[in-house]
Amino acid sequence: MKVGIVGCGVGGMAAALALARAGHAVTLLEAFEAPRPLGSGLLLQPTGLAALRALNLDEQVRAAGAVVGRLDGVDSRGRKVMDLDYNDWKPGGHGIGIHRGVLFQTLHDALPGAGVDLVTGAKIIRVENPARPVLHDDKGRTFGPFDLAVIADGSASPLRAALRPKARAPVYPWGAVWTHAADPENRFGGALRQVYHRAEVMVGALPVGRDPDDLSPTGLAMFWSVPVAELDAFLAGDFAAWRDEKLKPLWPDLAALLAERDDWSGFSRALYRDVSVGRWSQGACTLLGDAAHGTSPQLGQGANLALVDAVELAERLGRDSRPVPVSIKAWQADRRRHTALYQVASKALTPLFQSHGGFWSTMRDWIFTPMSGLPGAKQVAARLLTGTLRLGRFPRVTRP
Repeated sequence: MKVGIVGCGVGGMAAALALARAGHAVTLLEAFEAPRPLGSGLLLQPTGLAALRALNLDEQVRAAGAVVGRLDGVDSRGRKVMDLDYNDWKPGGHGIGIHRGVLFQTLHDALPGAGVDLVTGAKIIRVENPARPVLHDDKGRTFGPFDLAVIADGSASPLRAALRPKARAPVYPWGAVWTHAADPENRFGGALRQVYHRAEVMVGALPVGRDPDDLSPTGLAMFWSVPVAELDAFLAGDFAAWRDEKLKPLWPDLAALLAERDDWSGFSRALYRDVSVGRWSQGACTLLGDAAHGTSPQLGQGANLALVDAVELAERLGRDSRPVPVSIKAWQADRRRHTALYQVASKALTPLFQSHGGFWSTMRDWIFTPMSGLPGAKQVAARLLTGTLRLGRFPRVTRP
């Protein structure tokens, strides 16, 4: 089968590897001349690690990343807000924090060996005949026809509307700035840690192991949430004043890692979208990953869901003898038993941690946090954290 994939991100590369290793002829189309990752760090959950295991890349990722065994969150007065332990899901359970650049390079380096044809500088702007897709780029070139086209160009996908004109993808009101720092003493190892001031400030620190340049084996990705409307002004502001007057009172040890910096160099901004598509596919074209079901980053599941999408798509096509459009509809129906839960949960939880005023943070502190200590609540929360909350069983290929 001839497959065209748009987008050289985590989901696109994972789909290319899974489908190429299943024997399909895969062309991966990327808009940039030199594909690159965006952001600093991400947390691979047991679900994402299971998908990487199916791609024979999990050991490389584990060697490069950092084990994360818990999520700790406190407010600006030191009160415990979040206390989630992977052992509440399964003894010995854990995630892997990893620099986005390292995960990107791991997937990218595997493409040639799998026989994937990577075409860069191909910004796809139009899909012709979804039943037998032909992809057109902004230079007048055509690619295809394909037996299957996978659109994995992210939450801001410009092609999504071509497949599903009624899809909606508004930008979340809150974004973030990210940076990477060396943690030579590994003081932040073992956990994803967050500090909140009401719901208006959220700062986090995620151990990510080595950086792409191998300068430090114990790196740290840190983020600071910012309303989208204020991002430009924030990054045009005084860096030292922010570090010393905003970050340091909340988290002195984290501010100390930035003591040698004097500007915003090394910081990147991140925007997030609430993607609502309905059916992901039309004919033999389908959306995948954030293009299909992007959410806020509150549950940190974007890359994990995309990896599982990719591996389960290849698995479904390999065992389903029906026409491609029928197979991908069945794949989507199964995946939505997983992705829809995280879309709903993310939308419900995000205001508790990212919103103006005191209402939602008060609700969090009075109701949400105490309820997390009830019998069985920690186990449900751990399943939500680990990405394993799903209606029905995981296929064997992605079973955590």
